[in-house]
Amino acid sequence: SALCMSTASSTALSSEERAALESQIKAKGDEIRSLKDGGADKAAVAPLVDELLALKAKLDPDSVKPKKKKGNNQQQQQQKKKKGGGGGKQQQQKQKQKQKGGGGGGGNEDAESDYITPRSENYSKWYNDIIRNAGLAESSPVRGCMVIKPWGMSLWDLVRTDLDARIKSHGVENAYFPVLIPKSFLSKEAEHVDGFAKECAVVTHHRLTADPSGEKGLIADPDAELEDPLIIRPTSETMIWNTFKKWIVSHRDLPLKINQWANVMRWEMRTRPFLRTSEFLWQEGHTAHATSDGALDDAKTMMHEYASLCEDMLAMPVVKGVKSPSERFAGAEETFTIEALMQNGWALQSGTSHFLGQSFGKAFDVTFQDAEGKQQDVWGTSWGVSTRLLGALIMTHSDDAGLVLPPKVAPVQVVIVPIAAKKNDEEAKAALAKSLDDLTAGLKAKGLRVKVDDRDYVRNGAKYFEWERKGVPLRIELGPRDVANGVCVFKYRGGKEEKESINLEEAASAAVAGLDDFQSHLLETAKERLADGIALGATYDEMKEALIDDEAGAYPGMGLYLVPWKCDAENEDKIKEECKATIRCYPLDVNEAGMAEGKKCFYSGEDATHMALFGRAF
Repeated sequence: SALCMSTASSTALSSEERAALESQIKAKGDEIRSLKDGGADKAAVAPLVDELLALKAKLDPDSVKPKKKKGNNQQQQQQKKKKGGGGGKQQQQKQKQKQKGGGGGGGNEDAESDYITPRSENYSKWYNDIIRNAGLAESSPVRGCMVIKPWGMSLWDLVRTDLDARIKSHGVENAYFPVLIPKSFLSKEAEHVDGFAKECAVVTHHRLTADPSGEKGLIADPDAELEDPLIIRPTSETMIWNTFKKWIVSHRDLPLKINQWANVMRWEMRTRPFLRTSEFLWQEGHTAHATSDGALDDAKTMMHEYASLCEDMLAMPVVKGVKSPSERFAGAEETFTIEALMQNGWALQSGTSHFLGQSFGKAFDVTFQDAEGKQQDVWGTSWGVSTRLLGALIMTHSDDAGLVLPPKVAPVQVVIVPIAAKKNDEEAKAALAKSLDDLTAGLKAKGLRVKVDDRDYVRNGAKYFEWERKGVPLRIELGPRDVANGVCVFKYRGGKEEKESINLEEAASAAVAGLDDFQSHLLETAKERLADGIALGATYDEMKEALIDDEAGAYPGMGLYLVPWKCDAENEDKIKEECKATIRCYPLDVNEAGMAEGKKCFYSGEDATHMALFGRAF
């Protein structure tokens, strides 16, 4: 039977052959979609469709059905109509399923998965489409948790390497602490436990057992309940300060500066990839000091380091400021923050640094003997950034064609796509191979991260499409004609729309200069957006009208508002209820310059204490 034949054909293929065919099918589909998106006519696309069908037939002959004769099909439709079928409820239901992107198998699903929603149509969906199509992350079987794919993990690796060096330059050492924290530890610092209680995942038993009734499979063993339940770390202040008690005895042990790279768990009901997930990766620094000034200086220093990382590496300008008392980290006396502006006008808290005062030192009885022999309480800080930075990176630079990466954070800075010589032209093949090797070596000698895409089963158009979506900053095309003319072709991911013909001998130097220009272009564009996105002098009613219906999916959105403000937690809550806006921070520059002096609060009309930055936020 046909079924038996299909199964035999499919099973005859080795796993390597199947993988190669599946890869070719995907690439061919990508190429067809790219041509259609570019307005190609049917005649140009038809041969590629035939090739796609042939590949599918190799993988599974039953997946490609022969076309029915037109006349017979019309007769069948007419017969169905006479019998009350064909155009009735069944057909309407199928049409509805197609419109929803469902019903009908892999073809429709693949087309949907490759589509990037324009920002102007739905910014939130655009963000999710970018993550999927660029191969950054995907959902996992665990609700609220994600799988970070190799391309996404490569981004985090580069950020981690850069930031780790910055952290260590301040005398900080890396360590690692347990992921499980006794619940009793959290109870020692009252504000801290209140701040994290609703987000904690709790381990209550230390083993499983088979359900005696056989109905539930494995269950928590009633005889294995823990006396002190364990919390999967939401943050590590309590565990680390418990350890500091053993490590700190004398003033000679201070300052003590520790950092750990780890994962944390904070149970989230509404999640977004990278921005807000139940589990995420981060670094958390914890320091202990003999004086208040020493701790405060450390907290400010790390805020400045985070801002520098964002601007220098991610080409993402930020506003540096302090949080209002209502928005501070649980248990902190002061929280310093960096706030970035996304393309939809919403803010994104991108890193925080906390001056803890002596609260954790006292809670865990961490003291030191000073130079005069007296026992003193220590002062502390904690600070961290997470994979949330990758979400900020995506939303700062990317466009409707896909991910856009600043060169400094791109896992591949230059992708070379060689254009094959004719099969029988051995001389051209040899010349192309030598030029390709020389070009690759020259680029790597300049310290660039280079990828040569020499897959012979993927058309060049599909390669261009793929690397554009992944955000690679520079594509270089090199073919026999280029080699004969001593040139190669440059195409940047942004900034320059046209292709450039570059002398092969100068290509490496030109790539370095061009990538530097591209990095600067992205930073300047983002700086302009930040400056244009902060409104000055607005009344509360004007801000309320603008933000009350400003949703995350809107683009370009309404932006942020810098206004005079009297610090008042009750009024802050009222504004949040009335128009969903929060105080992102009290910006350091304008407040240190005394900009609030002599002004009235835009909400209460009383004397302003600060200039506050309000807005919607992720």
